[in-house]
Amino acid sequence: MKLPIKYWVPLGGIATVAATELTLRLAFGLGNPALLQADPEIGYYFQPNQEILRFGKHIRYNQYAQRSDPITLERSPGTLRILMTGDSVLNGGNPTDQPQTITELFKSRLQSAGYSAEVLNASAGSWAIGNQLAYLTQFGLFNSDAVILQIGTHDLLQPTSTSQAVGRSPYFPNRAPKSAIAEAWSRYFWPNASATLHLSTPKGEYPPPAPAEPQKQFEENMILLAEIISLVRSQNIPVFVLFTPDRQDLVPNYQTPPYKPEFFKLLEAWQVPAIDSHAHWSNLPTPQVEGYFRDIVHLNEQGNQAIADLLFQKICVNPSLLPCQPQP
Repeated sequence: MKLPIKYWVPLGGIATVAATELTLRLAFGLGNPALLQADPEIGYYFQPNQEILRFGKHIRYNQYAQRSDPITLERSPGTLRILMTGDSVLNGGNPTDQPQTITELFKSRLQSAGYSAEVLNASAGSWAIGNQLAYLTQFGLFNSDAVILQIGTHDLLQPTSTSQAVGRSPYFPNRAPKSAIAEAWSRYFWPNASATLHLSTPKGEYPPPAPAEPQKQFEENMILLAEIISLVRSQNIPVFVLFTPDRQDLVPNYQTPPYKPEFFKLLEAWQVPAIDSHAHWSNLPTPQVEGYFRDIVHLNEQGNQAIADLLFQKICVNPSLLPCQPQP
């Protein structure tokens, strides 16, 4: 039976939509984003036990909402366990394959040096120091040998993020979208188109805007950081700070970010060792440093590897620190 011509266009449209939906799902992983969970104290964290494939990149979250393999609360004897907390720089996001995150590269560096090691990644996009504190308070320190807090230039002045955007913004989904096409439109096509037309700012390209009262926000953040340090030290665990710069802090020329000197004076007073990638990279050629960033804030795989190497050099080689010796 020959299909009447009047049905060709609607059926062709349905077939096109179906083919587009299937292609977006199978080829790009759209329609299946990493999901978040709102929390009154932490603000939000990634829903536990997720494993997805997005744009060819593997993304995995364990039972404690960490971008890490599943773990047991009691670590195996002789295993070095380092807990890292941070924001999207540490997390890596969709563009970063699981093995290319800072924590996985650091773990590989440790393992290549002969350690049996776990490096846990407790992080989420736009987490501030207050979010890190709330996570550590609620979930604990996981019997770790050391805790490393990743704090970037913009984190010094960033207010604690709330759960307001969870389930409301396409960047903070708490359930799967209705379709891959709907997600492609709301999360990628329209935001990019509106940014091109100067109707909005590209998501993830710029650090959060400075608060109205930056000095007050900085002081509040330092109080929260002091609480983290006290919490970690109360369990006799060494704590470190990994300071990560924004690209504008190094490219085209090295410059000192606002509040960094005050921040490092406090770390010195608190006797918290700092791994300062901003200072370390200031001695490198500008094209090399520029090649570490995928945008104004976030690092690419080369930048993540540089951080992992620096962590090993500063923490696990220095004989005066020795946090890389697992506790019995």
